[in-house]
Amino acid sequence: MKAKMNASKSPVMKTQVVGSYPVPGWLQALPSAPNLRDAMLTIIKTQELAGLDIISDGELSRFDPNHPETNGMIEYFIRPLDGITQSIGLSERQAYQQAQGMQFRSRPPGMVIGPIGEGSLDLKSSWESMKPLAQGNLMFTLTSPYMLAKTLHDKHYGNLRDLTMGLAAVLADQVSHVDAPMVQIDEANLPGHPEDADWFHEPLNLILDRVQGERALHLCFGNYGGQQIQTGHWKNLVTSLNRLKVDHLVLECSRLETSQLESLKDIRQDLALGIGVIDIKSNLVESADVVAMRIEEAARKLGPERVQWVHPDCGFWMLPRSVADRKMKQLVAGRDLHEGRSVR
Repeated sequence: MKAKMNASKSPVMKTQVVGSYPVPGWLQALPSAPNLRDAMLTIIKTQELAGLDIISDGELSRFDPNHPETNGMIEYFIRPLDGITQSIGLSERQAYQQAQGMQFRSRPPGMVIGPIGEGSLDLKSSWESMKPLAQGNLMFTLTSPYMLAKTLHDKHYGNLRDLTMGLAAVLADQVSHVDAPMVQIDEANLPGHPEDADWFHEPLNLILDRVQGERALHLCFGNYGGQQIQTGHWKNLVTSLNRLKVDHLVLECSRLETSQLESLKDIRQDLALGIGVIDIKSNLVESADVVAMRIEEAARKLGPERVQWVHPDCGFWMLPRSVADRKMKQLVAGRDLHEGRSVR
């Protein structure tokens, strides 16, 4: 690929991770507060050296040595809450396994037995633990209340919508105390369940209304063991996405067919699009040329001004660290090549 030389201009498209990063082996082997801080420093510095525009703590503020395989995306938010118990019997577990959309889990992270309350959840402390460790822009991520609700076994609210709103109310209050430059909500279940898209914006907007910084929403089709959990098409979510009080979307795109990109044309013009150009379900490290070509395809189909962010499809937590590190560097290199700030 031939690029124009213009090394001095600032990037038009910004780069980011989605959030998670592989847990360093020494932390898993010897979990402790000092080792956790060292791991967070390592992950943050690795992203800074890669040249990313906004970074995360690798979501290690959620790290639980008793459940390292989960990355805390669900359990971290669920277990501290009032109204939820982890005492789940055989009959409840069997009923849960028959529910739609949760076949990749053998048991729920909790059972709802009363009104949802914040309990001991403390997102502000999580944010304060990571904030002093970074020199650049650091984002804070949290799991969507819809996805959390879908993983629970509900014996109180009686319907998914009310349960989701109950979770959203708690998360909205919690996030109002987080003064991060960007807060990103992560949702990996709705893309496969568009039947709930007509009300999905309501609980999300409860949270987004309370965010102090830039508001982002990550949507993907799931990733567990390198496998896609959900199937679907972005066109089924456009109406719902246009109702969100969000600044930019962070969308899985690198593996999807061309029509998926084209359907994003109907997203409202003031909502910035983030396009996934790094495949996290493969250990193959993309070249800068491949990344640049993926960016060019998105810019060609959506318009050069519409694509304002590029990123991996999802989090890196299931990849080897060496692969994740090189993928981050190639993301930045491919963006630079596309924008003519590198020479080949």
